[in-house]
Amino acid sequence: MENEDGRIFREAWIAGVRRHFPGEPKPGYITPWDETPDWERESAAAVFGQVRDFVTVSGGMTAKLSREQKGRFVALCWIAQIHKHIPDPKPSYVADWGALPEWQKETDADIFEEIERIV
Repeated sequence: MENEDGRIFREAWIAGVRRHFPGEPKPGYITPWDETPDWERESAAAVFGQVRDFVTVSGGMTAKLSREQKGRFVALCWIAQIHKHIPDPKPSYVADWGALPEWQKETDADIFEEIERIV
């Protein structure tokens, strides 16, 4: 199940990047699941689980959150995973919401909404 959760997260990320990224995205942004590094797979599954649990314990009331709030939740959960797996991450890997590019904010919100739809 964890593997499937991570795959759903990754596919939602790739779909969001293709939808929102201006121009041609870096290859690493759209690497298929089977070629994604193990730490990213583990992180994708973990964040999927965090969003799923948040939706569940909120009784589905996450539907009332704004897209920004949903995206912020995904971004914050992802930053924690970066710190878990990368001892000294580049500042851009752990940038706060306000420093993220618009395409990434929209993609993170899309991920939340996809998981919310499944739950």
